[in-house]
Amino acid sequence: MKTSISYRRVFYTVFKRDLTIAFRHKDDIANPLLFFILVVTLFPLGIGPEPNMLARIAPGIIWVAALLATLLSLDRLFKSDHADGSLEQMLLSPSPTFIIVLAKICAHWIISGLPLILISPLLAVLLYLPENAYGALLLTLLIGTPVLSFIGAIGVALTVGVKKGGVLLSLLILPLYIPLLIFATSAIDTAAMNLPYTGQLAIIGALFIGSVTLSPFAVSAALKVSTN
Repeated sequence: MKTSISYRRVFYTVFKRDLTIAFRHKDDIANPLLFFILVVTLFPLGIGPEPNMLARIAPGIIWVAALLATLLSLDRLFKSDHADGSLEQMLLSPSPTFIIVLAKICAHWIISGLPLILISPLLAVLLYLPENAYGALLLTLLIGTPVLSFIGAIGVALTVGVKKGGVLLSLLILPLYIPLLIFATSAIDTAAMNLPYTGQLAIIGALFIGSVTLSPFAVSAALKVSTN
């Protein structure tokens, strides 16, 4: 019992700390969201306002934009803590590293993933996404964007000690995002045709459970290797 209470206290402390820092630096929240909005709104300008064409490619546009916006925000997950030495203190603390990592990733999702979910229905209207696909869009983003954060954290942990490691991070992470991108867009397309999409959601859910279970331990090990 005491151990579980201690774990919750550590999680809450780190989670609250990261949110407080993010709200003090508003650009951590605004930049990925603005990038997401700009990418989605530029497509109708680039390919024309034809509704049928935009409706067909809307799932891919929204999900690719969400993926890139998350990738843009990942660099701040550990690197600022690494720069000021607080990451090393966290790793040396008696608290379990995977709890600290889990709290930081959850805070990252609240900062970068949740705003994308909230704004996505408005952008879907701009892209003429069929109304019957809105539920699938929100469900895939709600389950899938945490996967982006958890998988992306592994790449950030591996490159945290590398100067200007953004390109390396992209090369490491983007191939791992492809299955999620495929099944998420497939679920939205299937919903738009009034067909059941529970199979795709089940696979995305499996990716979510697997990433939540395994990623904190993988990130903990990668951080210890990268900071030594």
